[in-house]
Amino acid sequence: MTKIVNHWIGGKTVEGASGTYGPVTDPATGAVTTNVAFATVDEVDAAVAAAKDAYATWGKSSLAKRSTILFKFRALLDANRDAIAELITAEHGKVHSDALGEVARGLEIVELACGITVQLKGELSTEVASRVDVSSIRQPLGVVAGITPFNFPAMVPMWMFPIAIACGNTFVLKPSEKDPSAAMKLAELLSEAGLPDGVFNVVHGDKVAVDRLLEHPDVKAVSFVGSTPIARYIHTTASANGKRVQALGGAKNHMLVLPDADLDAAADAAVSAAYGSAGERCMAISAVVAVGAIGDDLVQKIRERAEKIKIGPGNDPTSEMGPLITKVHRDKVASYVTGAAAEGSEVVLDGSGFTVEGFEDGHWIGISLLDKVPTTAKAYQDEIFGPVLTVLRVDTYEEGLALINASPFGNGTAIFTRDGGAARRFQLEVEAGMVGVNVPIPVPVGYHSFGGWKDSLFGDHHIYGNDGTHFYTRGKVVTTRWPDPADGPSGVDLGFPRNH
Repeated sequence: MTKIVNHWIGGKTVEGASGTYGPVTDPATGAVTTNVAFATVDEVDAAVAAAKDAYATWGKSSLAKRSTILFKFRALLDANRDAIAELITAEHGKVHSDALGEVARGLEIVELACGITVQLKGELSTEVASRVDVSSIRQPLGVVAGITPFNFPAMVPMWMFPIAIACGNTFVLKPSEKDPSAAMKLAELLSEAGLPDGVFNVVHGDKVAVDRLLEHPDVKAVSFVGSTPIARYIHTTASANGKRVQALGGAKNHMLVLPDADLDAAADAAVSAAYGSAGERCMAISAVVAVGAIGDDLVQKIRERAEKIKIGPGNDPTSEMGPLITKVHRDKVASYVTGAAAEGSEVVLDGSGFTVEGFEDGHWIGISLLDKVPTTAKAYQDEIFGPVLTVLRVDTYEEGLALINASPFGNGTAIFTRDGGAARRFQLEVEAGMVGVNVPIPVPVGYHSFGGWKDSLFGDHHIYGNDGTHFYTRGKVVTTRWPDPADGPSGVDLGFPRNH
C-alpha cells in the first residue's frame, strides 16, 4: 500500500484536504512509494494561524525553557540518526553514510541553538549622559517560514528552524515535495521533546503553498535554499510583500589547482567533492581549473579514482554513490554529457548510459569527466547538479582567478597549493562567499555562517551562525533616564543619602 504523507499543523498530523497529491519515488527502483498531500491556500493559512497563536506565548517564553526543549530535541535527534538517514535514502537516494553525514551537520546547528543564550545577550552603556543609560536588545520577529530543497531534506531545515525557534519565533516549513518524510520525522521529534503545539508546522505542496507563504501578511521572514532562478523569485516576491528574506541560490564551484599542488591530494579532493552525494549539492566542485602543465597528470589521476567508485542502491553498504532524485533530472544531467563533444569538450568518462543490474528502472547515471572544456559550453555555464566534473585549462594563476571571478555564481571555491602566499592572495582576491585552502568543500562549521556572493545569494544575511541569529531577530535600542531616589517627593524617605 502506498504511504501517504500529510501536513503537521498545531502539533499533530492533519490530513490533506485538497485532494491533490504528488508522487514520491524510490530513486533506486523508480517505483512510487509515497503520495504527499499538496496544501491549498486555506491549509497554509491554517498553519500560519497555528504559528501565530503559538507565538503569543512562545515569543515571551524564557530562554531557559527554549534551551531545555532544544537539548531534549538534540538527544532525540542523536538517538534517531539511523531512522532519519533511512528516510533520506529511501526518498532521495543518497547512500546511507552520506545521509548520516547530513544528519550530523544538521545536529551541529541544533547544538548551536542550544547555546543561543550567548548570542542573544544585549549591550549596555551607562552614563552616556547624566543618569542616562542606553541598552540594545534583540527580539524575535514572529512567524517565519522556511522553503527547503530536495538534496538535503533534513540538514537544510535544521539550518533554519532550530535557530529561529531558539530566538523565540514560530516556524512554518515547506519542504521539497520530492522527499518529504524526513521533515515529518523532525516534527514528531520536536513534539516529543516538548515543543508547544504550533511552534513548528509543516505544509507540503507546490507553487500554491510557496506563493501563499511569500504573500501572507503574518509571515515576517522567509528563508530559502534552492536554484538561482527560484531564489531570485523568492527574494523579489517576499520583499515586495514587506518580508525579510535570505534566499540562497545555485552554484558553479571552482577548484583552482596550482602547479606546485600535491596532485594526489587534489585528485582525491576533486573526486569526493564532485561525485559525493551524486553531485546533488550546492557545494559540489563542478569545475577544476588546472594551471600550467599539470593538467594531463591531474585528469589522469581523477579518472583513475573516479572509475573505482561503486554505484548502487543507497541502502547497500557497499555503494559509494546512489541514483539521482528523479528520472527527469537524470535525463537532464545526461544531456550535458551527450552534448559535450559537440561543444568542444573532450569526454574522458561518459556515465550517461549507466545502469545497475536488477534495478534497471532506477534513476541511474554514472561518473562523467569532461576535459578541456570551453567556457562557452553549457556543461560549464549551467549548474548541472549531478556527477559531472568539468576540467578547464589555463596558463597562469591570474588567468584562473579571472575565469573564476567571471562566473555569475559565487558560492564556494577552493585552491590547492603548497604556497601560502598564493593561497593568501586567492582568499582575498576571489569573488566567492566561502573559500577552501586545500579543502575542497569549505562548508563552515555551525558557529560561522554559510552563504555565497553574486547570484548565489539574494538578501543581506547568510544562514546559521551569527547571521542566522541576526536574521531571526530584530534590534531595539532603549534609552533610559531615572531620577535619583534622593530627588523623590518631599516626605518620602527611601533611606538613600542626600549626596548632591
